[in-house]
Amino acid sequence: MNNKKVQFLTLAAMIAALYVVLTFIANAFGLASGAIQVRLSEALAILPFFTPAAIPGLYIGCLLANLLTGGCLLDILVGSLASLIGALGAYAVRKWKWLVPLPTIIANALIVPFVLIHGYGLTDAWWYLFLTVGVGEIISCGILGMGLLLVLRNYSVQLLRTTD
Repeated sequence: MNNKKVQFLTLAAMIAALYVVLTFIANAFGLASGAIQVRLSEALAILPFFTPAAIPGLYIGCLLANLLTGGCLLDILVGSLASLIGALGAYAVRKWKWLVPLPTIIANALIVPFVLIHGYGLTDAWWYLFLTVGVGEIISCGILGMGLLLVLRNYSVQLLRTTD
């Protein structure tokens, strides 16, 4: 493997590990599951702005976090797919930094209510869960994520260094 591939895989693995750790921290405080989910790890959804390595990192991190926190099979598979869709979308709109959190907010607001209803048996209406999950995503990705993006923008060359 060449140096560029090793750096890509290492960065993706670090992002996945950080996602899992942040999910465990939020889970310890009861923030990472339920109708209103404020996962601290979702702030990392802005990382595709800086590097494509964040795409597999976020997907694998979400997959592992859902698995390790006892998520149902639908959550592990479909919930993680929402993160992958969000990461791909964030990468696609990276030229417009203020739009970077939107794909993740939208993907999770649309998909997670389906998971909550069919995977966990929540009887709330889909539109209600759409609103509550959306609010949690706005807090996690929109507010915390954009704050992270603005801070990392000044240090991204040192922190997310990749070889061209």
